Amino acid sequence: MGILDGKRILVAGVTMESSIGFATARVAQEQGAEVLISNFGRALGITRRIAKRLPTEPPVLELDVTDQSHLDSLAEQVREHVDGLDGVVHSIAYGNPATLLGGKFLSGPWEDVAQAVQVSAYSLKSLAVAARPLMGAGGSLVGLTFDATTAWPAYDWMGVAKAGLESTSRYLARDLGPDGIRCNLVSAGPLKTLAAKAIPGFEDLESAWKERAPLGWDETDHTPTARAVVALLSDFFPATTGEIVHVDGGFHAMGL
Repeated sequence: MGILDGKRILVAGVTMESSIGFATARVAQEQGAEVLISNFGRALGITRRIAKRLPTEPPVLELDVTDQSHLDSLAEQVREHVDGLDGVVHSIAYGNPATLLGGKFLSGPWEDVAQAVQVSAYSLKSLAVAARPLMGAGGSLVGLTFDATTAWPAYDWMGVAKAGLESTSRYLARDLGPDGIRCNLVSAGPLKTLAAKAIPGFEDLESAWKERAPLGWDETDHTPTARAVVALLSDFFPATTGEIVHVDGGFHAMGL
């Protein structure tokens, strides 16, 4: 028996085997879920290949959360495989590393900032609205953040985008709660992912975590974060919404 037995879960934004989305899809399957994953564009072929490395090869949907036609067709795509959804994972973020990260806060151009906010924050709302008709009996929406209460070295405009994501999640919790849909975020410590490799100075965050996280921190281990996401997708948190669960070894609670 798994905590997601009988659940139908969409994990949006699975690109590489090293992604949090991939780890979440794996743990969700291990806990009994029927999983679908998504990506778009040139990355879609990569997603289809790495899908074969999951315990059970899942359907791969084409979904660009900035393309309204893709959002409009999501319900139809999902219903080709399952008759509805019990949970959706938002594992999506992007900010141009050449203009928005690594000390570029004061020079970051609006066009790139707007793209980062749309892809990384507004898309949570877009995905929620697109999935809402599939979640008739309620369900769980879970996104991934990196603690936006602090101005981190090198993170710059992605920190602003994550702050927008965190606020968006709270408003979704308010507006989707009457439908029985919970919306929560998991705030992970720094993990080695494709996105992290693009952040100049990311190694400094890794070293800080190793020094200050009371439980320690392994930036190569995605499973603790994936387990937290799966727990929030399950029925074990029926009255929790608008929350941010930290999976960071306790770093967020420590002072200097």
